[in-house]
Order: sequence, then C-alpha cells, then structure tokens
Amino acid sequence: MEVQASHSPEQIEEATFAGGCFWCIETVFNQLKGVINAESGYSNGEHPAPAYDDVCTGRTGHAEVVRVRFDPRVVSYTQLLEVFFAIHDPTQLNRQGNDVGTQYRSGIYTHNAQQALQARAILEQLSDTQVYRAPVVTEVAPVRNYHPAEPYHQRYFEQNPGQGYCAVVVAPKVEKFQRTFAELLKPA
Repeated sequence: MEVQASHSPEQIEEATFAGGCFWCIETVFNQLKGVINAESGYSNGEHPAPAYDDVCTGRTGHAEVVRVRFDPRVVSYTQLLEVFFAIHDPTQLNRQGNDVGTQYRSGIYTHNAQQALQARAILEQLSDTQVYRAPVVTEVAPVRNYHPAEPYHQRYFEQNPGQGYCAVVVAPKVEKFQRTFAELLKPA
C-alpha cells in the first residue's frame, strides 16, 4: 500500500506484534487513526521462506504476526501497545483460545531500542499492577526473518466477515476494540 500524501516516508515507523491469529490483530490495527497499513505475516522463525501451511505445523519457529506501519505523530507506539494488550490474552502460552501452537504465541518484535524499552516497561507495569489473573508470557525480541503472509490472508476479515471463524472469533474482538478505543478509530 502506498504511503498517503499526508505522511512522508521518513515519518512512518513500523511495529510488529504476535497475538494469536493474525486476522484479528490486522483488522483492529487497520482501523486505528495513524495506522497507514497493517499487514499479516510471519516473523521470528528459522525457515527462510515460510508459507502458511509450513507455519501451521509449528516447525518453522515463526509466529503469525502483524506488521503495523504508523505515523507516531497521530498514534504513539505506547497506544499501539495498549491496543495490543487489550485485544488478546497475553497470559496464554503458545495459544489464543482454540488456536494452539507456537505460531500463536504472544510477542512484541521490536524494530529499535526505544520500542524494546517501551515494551518491557509496559510488561513490567502489567506485572506490577496484576491486571491479569495469570502471569503475562508475551515475549519481547528484535524482529527478524519477517515475511508477509500470502495475499489471501491480507484484510481477510474485511473480505470474509461471514466465514465461521471470522463471525465467531474475530467479530467479537473487533466489536470490543471499537467500544474500548472509540476515540482512536479512523472516521467511518
């Protein structure tokens, strides 16, 4: 996707998050003000050219992720982190609900030292305040070996809202996000 005219390329930053199925997270981030594009992909695994079927086996080491291109003048990295922790359960190790496997782990894959500091700070805050009943298991690591997912995964929920998984799993998460973060939504 091209950078919008109001956003110059040098102002755009990237963030990469893993929190279960990428269809949920991508849909949410694409609705945030300041997000230029959220792209489903695979990251932090060993396979040099992962494909969906390979990642689903859990043997590539990749997580299903969403790479978010955003304008920090409109939405901050901290706000992205807050949304990220609100839209998935960071206490489930290698799973989100019925999606089970290392590819569904909770992770923040950082693009620079500042992101790593902010991610660790929010994890410490969540631990100190005991927001969750169980320990947060979200990993923080530098992003590596990122690959975009196949074209049919991009904006999947938007194109397939009636599909079973989308209707039962994705739609409720998106609705909760829209209620919780209404002030951060792009205009309809």
